[in-house]
Amino acid sequence: MTRQAPGFRDIAVVAFAQTDVLRTTGELSEVEMLMPVLHDVLAQTGLRTADIDFTCSGSSDYLAGRAFSFTLALDGVGAWPPISESHVETDGAWALYEAWTKLLTGDADTALVYSYGKSSPGSVRDVLTRQLDPYYVAPLWPDSVALAALQAQALIDAGDTDEPALAAIAARSRTAAAANPHAQLRSPTAQGPYVVRPLRTGDCPPIGDGAAAVILAAGDRARELCGRPAWIRGVDHRIEAHGLGVRDLTDSPSARLAAERAGAFERPVDTAELHAPFTAQEVVLRKALRLGDDVRVNPSGGALAANPMMAAGLVRIGEAAARVHRGESDRALAHATSGPCLQQNLVAVLEGDPR
Repeated sequence: MTRQAPGFRDIAVVAFAQTDVLRTTGELSEVEMLMPVLHDVLAQTGLRTADIDFTCSGSSDYLAGRAFSFTLALDGVGAWPPISESHVETDGAWALYEAWTKLLTGDADTALVYSYGKSSPGSVRDVLTRQLDPYYVAPLWPDSVALAALQAQALIDAGDTDEPALAAIAARSRTAAAANPHAQLRSPTAQGPYVVRPLRTGDCPPIGDGAAAVILAAGDRARELCGRPAWIRGVDHRIEAHGLGVRDLTDSPSARLAAERAGAFERPVDTAELHAPFTAQEVVLRKALRLGDDVRVNPSGGALAANPMMAAGLVRIGEAAARVHRGESDRALAHATSGPCLQQNLVAVLEGDPR
């Protein structure tokens, strides 16, 4: 499913809520972290759990360190009486994609999508090595920052960027985050020492815990629940080859194809929320998604200001939708990624009703 074809139902994001992203949530369980977000997003629409036709979540059992951890989070939703529910083992942006397709079929009129992640208990750099190719790459134990540094160096070698330009991306993102009360880093700081050359501390995302939730609704139901719904005009996701050695790390064909299939190139967008955890990845995405200087990129601060694992992609969609709700955007692009060096990419296009 890509662009919404004629005759398909109109589906919109009608509410969005998120936690403050914190370096650590201490002794809070995932359920305790999630509950206020669920209450918030439902309160925005006046809906109760019983009014939701479909529920879909995104998280990672591997990150949580226990099997079927997502079933515990259902305590926060209220799974009795029985509800129609599903789960994806990845960022919540992909849970939104599943919920969107569910509503397109007509099997549901409303959907609750949520995701969460606690990165603080362990070393994310080490944990993420386990998603690499198990035969050729994982035995070398390259961590997520080292792989991002390879991508950044490839861009520098190609003449696409340099270290001062990367520093400017970090400064712009964290300056924008000053207006975002949920962001973890809300002021520009010195780039700091090298983590893995050419990436400095400021080029890398903060480690934090957080959760997010959105509500989707179809047709007239969306207009009843929200003054200016953020209509999803298209969603698509694509994946690069698993082997890093067969990829051009300075480009992202999968992001470009996802954007094309989602209809992003049909008309200009005014806002883009990009899930670019490293500064160099914004350079790649701007080129692949054909974003000019007139497009406001990551007005929320993006993943450089707050990057809760398994929720940061859903937050990008939620932030884009919230700007449509407030009348600050008429046509926005939201992007989510997963895997090393932008391996998997999802693109959504959201629009508001004409003013």
